[in-house]
Amino acid sequence: MKKKHTNILVIIFLIIIIIISIPLIKNKNKNQNLILQNIKLPPNFKIDIFASDLGKSLNLPGPNKGARFMEFYNDALFVSMPSAGIIVALPDNDKDGKADQTIEVINGLNNPHGIAFLENYMYIANEDSVVKAKIKDNFMADISTKEHITDLPSGGHWTRTIRIKDGSVYISIGSSCNVCIESDERRASILKCDFGRCSIFAKGIRNAVGFTFHPSNGKMYATENSRDWLGDDLPPDEINIVENGKNYGWPICYGKNIHDIEFDKNTYIRNPCMEPFETPSYIDIPAHSAPLGLAFNFGNNFPSEYKGNLFVAYHGSWNKNVPTGYKVVRINTGTRQVYDFATGWLTEDNKVLGRPVDIIFDKEGIMYVSDDNAGVIYRIWYE
Repeated sequence: MKKKHTNILVIIFLIIIIIISIPLIKNKNKNQNLILQNIKLPPNFKIDIFASDLGKSLNLPGPNKGARFMEFYNDALFVSMPSAGIIVALPDNDKDGKADQTIEVINGLNNPHGIAFLENYMYIANEDSVVKAKIKDNFMADISTKEHITDLPSGGHWTRTIRIKDGSVYISIGSSCNVCIESDERRASILKCDFGRCSIFAKGIRNAVGFTFHPSNGKMYATENSRDWLGDDLPPDEINIVENGKNYGWPICYGKNIHDIEFDKNTYIRNPCMEPFETPSYIDIPAHSAPLGLAFNFGNNFPSEYKGNLFVAYHGSWNKNVPTGYKVVRINTGTRQVYDFATGWLTEDNKVLGRPVDIIFDKEGIMYVSDDNAGVIYRIWYE
C-alpha cells in the first residue's frame, strides 16, 4: 500500500512539472521567434537557432558570460560557457541544422573563454591559466590527460582567447583597467607560447577579445575594444593587423595615431603616437560597438562576392546614450569598407534581444554566431 501511494505522489509530481514547463517552453519559443523575426539579412540569406539554453544572461546588457567562443572538432561545434565553468560540444549527426544534444566536455574551469585544438587535444584559455586535455571519441575530455600549460594574470578584462598556428599557441590578454600603465607586461597584449614558454608577440592592444589568422596570407587580424569615458563617439573601436614586435598604442594612443591627452599629460617634442613608435589601427569602427569574434569566409555556401570578406560580431554598447552595435558586419579588407550583414538584435525602441559574440564557418561555409545574452547559437546560410 505504501509503495502504491509513493507511485501516485511521483505521478502527481511529474504532472506538476509538465504543467509548469509548458508555459516556460512556450515563452522560450516565443522569445526565439521574436529574435529571428527581427533579424535582417541580405536577400536569400536565412537564419535559425542551431542550439539554445546555453546560459542565457539575466544582466542586460552587462558583461554576459553565456555561450561565448566556438571551435569545430570532428564535426561537432565546441562552445565555451564561462559562467558555468564548462565547455560543451554540440554535434549535429543527422545534418538537419540543429544540435542533437548538449554534451558537457569538461567542467570545473575558471571563466573558460577561448578554445583551440591541436591533434586530438583541446586547449582552453581560462581567466588565469591555459590547460589542455585529450578529447575522446564521445567528445568528452579525458581528465587523466589534463595538463597545465601556463599561468595567466587574472582580474580586469577576464576574457582570454586562444589560437594555434604552426604549433605555436597565441593568447590575447586584456587590460586590468579602463586606462592605466600596466605593471604586468602581459596585460593588453597577445602572447606567443612555445613549449610552455611565453613571450610578448604584440602589445598596446587594450582588449583583443577576438583574433584570427587569414587562411591565405597568414596575417593575424584582431578586434580591439578601446577605452571608455571619452564621450559617445571617442575613441573608435578597432580592427588591427597584428604583427610581431609592434605596439598598437594603448594606453596613450588610439585609432589613427591619436594621442590620448585626457590620460597622458606629458609634454613631447614630437607626437608620441607616430610610427615607428606606435602602429595605427587598420580600420576604425564606431566607438563602443564592442567588436568581439571575427572570421574570414572562404567557404562555398555564401555567394562569391562574400568570399574573402571578414565578418565581425559587434557585441554592442553598454555606456553610450544612443546604443550602437548589436549586429554582425562584413568587411572588405582590401577597400576597408564595412557593411551591415545581420542586424536587429537591437530593436528600434532600443530593446536588446541578443548580443553577438563569436563567428565561425563550418566546412560547407555556413556561418554560426554565438549569443551570450539570449543563450543561443544561430546558424546562417544562403539559400
